[in-house]
Amino acid sequence: MSAYFSALLKIIIICQLFNAGLGYAKSNKQVVSIAYLTQQQKIPPTLSNLDPFIDNKGELGAELAIKDNDTTGQFTKQSFILKKFVVPVEGSVVDTYAKSVAGKFDFVVLNLPPAQVVEIADLPAAKQAILFDVATSDDALRNEQCRSQVLHILPSRAMRADALAQYMMKKRWKKWFLVVGTAPEDRLYADAIKRAAKRFGMDIVAEKTWEHTFDARRTAQSDVAVFTQVDDYDVLVVADEQGQFGEYLDYRTWNPRPVIGTQGLIATAWHRTHEQWGAVQIQNRFKEAAGRWMEEQDYAAYLAVRAIGEAATRTKSNALKDIKSYLFSEQFALQGYKGAPLSFRAWDGQLRQPILLAAPRSLVTVAPLEGFLHSKTELDTLGYDEPETLCKRSAE
Repeated sequence: MSAYFSALLKIIIICQLFNAGLGYAKSNKQVVSIAYLTQQQKIPPTLSNLDPFIDNKGELGAELAIKDNDTTGQFTKQSFILKKFVVPVEGSVVDTYAKSVAGKFDFVVLNLPPAQVVEIADLPAAKQAILFDVATSDDALRNEQCRSQVLHILPSRAMRADALAQYMMKKRWKKWFLVVGTAPEDRLYADAIKRAAKRFGMDIVAEKTWEHTFDARRTAQSDVAVFTQVDDYDVLVVADEQGQFGEYLDYRTWNPRPVIGTQGLIATAWHRTHEQWGAVQIQNRFKEAAGRWMEEQDYAAYLAVRAIGEAATRTKSNALKDIKSYLFSEQFALQGYKGAPLSFRAWDGQLRQPILLAAPRSLVTVAPLEGFLHSKTELDTLGYDEPETLCKRSAE
């Protein structure tokens, strides 16, 4: 019996030493902490049973990126931690940031509407952090309302409109009929379309505001055909970001014309039909983990966390100054599964990236298209270039 207990004691000691070694190795790693801040949304009215409401867009993309960061971090002795803060519908995002995030995290992923992004960025406690905006496409946040510590991951509306305009120019479909919804976001999208039309020499032959019913049966029977009796045009460009009527336009117009914009052929950062440049692998990994397709905000949150990871592993540092400096350096290049390395524009904090032009069930092409040249990178043919920017970013 004594020999048995002696052997058992040896095993216990060995296990303790092994666990202590693991603990030391883990504690010896450089830790990079990232905060993820979002707010629960009220479930909107159901527009289609085909598109169920997804309440965690972004969150699962960030989690997938943490795993990828940790894989690389094994070789640089770094560990990445994601702390999620989900504010209730009636809660205060500002209070949550001030109490739980400020002073504790240098890197913060914001999955919030435009007004809240600005509100957080203007907090004195947020001035010394890097904020990654993964939910907005507002051009104003990249121009007159820009903030020096905010980096924008999703393409702006101007980038999306320019991507569509490049393809329309290549197809020589230059006469546009613009249909705009009544929501403020629809008007912002329409403004981006008008800017792109002017930039690429397109002609908006007609513009109308959709003020009809959103009832699909009545729309299908009469409204669209009557509404679309205008001068001849090549394409109908729809601005309906809420998806209230845009899907009803295709195949119901007076003249047989393709639909582009927020419905029909869309310009997007990510799409489930995208399979090139290793995209199929990340699509499958995400779907296996989440049980659904990766959405734009998932992709944006993934890129934000991966950008932090890329900068941290390259600099072998978790210091805010080192990572921020690297993010804006010429050496920074992020793999985005879209055929070209992604990087940040120094003048407005926008992530430059290719944009997918996709129909509901097929990827049509990727912008920028061949032939659209730029002195630095063709990616800067999309959206506001440096000479056009209204952003006054500080030099800090």
